Amino acid sequence: MRIGFVQFAPELANLHGTIKRLEELCEGRSLGDLVVLPELCNSGYSFQDRTQAWASSENCNDSRFLRFLQAICRRRQCHIVSGFNERDGNRLYNTAVLVGPEGLIGKYRKMHLFLDEKDYFEPGDTGLGIWDIPQCRVGMLICFDWVFPEVWRILALKGADIICHPSNLVLPGFAQRGIPAHAMINRIFTVTANRIGTERDLTFTGNSIICDPRGNIIAQAPADDECVLAVEIDLAQARDKMITSRNHVLNDRRPGEYSDLAK
Repeated sequence: MRIGFVQFAPELANLHGTIKRLEELCEGRSLGDLVVLPELCNSGYSFQDRTQAWASSENCNDSRFLRFLQAICRRRQCHIVSGFNERDGNRLYNTAVLVGPEGLIGKYRKMHLFLDEKDYFEPGDTGLGIWDIPQCRVGMLICFDWVFPEVWRILALKGADIICHPSNLVLPGFAQRGIPAHAMINRIFTVTANRIGTERDLTFTGNSIICDPRGNIIAQAPADDECVLAVEIDLAQARDKMITSRNHVLNDRRPGEYSDLAK
């Protein structure tokens, strides 16, 4: 299968402008079978206040942005993971959505909130899920989740072949150095779709990456330019968990000795 990302700058509080730019970027380009878009793609990121965050949010059941993504999936016969500013009742969540030709398949709400996100969003309450699409098993994390090795391992234990990682990274180089290690120690593919541009006092670092189960960066975007990129992968690599002929990265664990992790 082919997996990829779209690196660009969603427009803050301007869904129409964001959709227009995505349409232009995707026109005539190969997106692959599974493509990942940045964090909070329907709203932008650096809100002036909660009023702007709320006004830029959408409910999953009535979302112009999700209908737009579904239309792309139908035309291209692909699946998309995207960041999404989700309104649910009177609460906001920093969410990742998995969309296919038939619409919304699943969502994950960000567990580890970064900086001012704590002023707008509730901590995620969906847990860590895996979704089956025709080609593979998909897990989702969002941006600052990259710091926490536990969530990567849980998704690997649940059978993820690929972890999709919509992001708005602002710490240069940190995640791009750490994520290949997560891919290697869990023997999975990862797709980090970062954004570019500046909003208020934040400058985003680009350098979206795709990693293979050996920790190699097999595709990378530039730091400050738009980029639509897809690569072909062999899923058998993610399903072979043997490090040596006698060592399996998951089966050789000793969970009974890890109880301190839950304290």
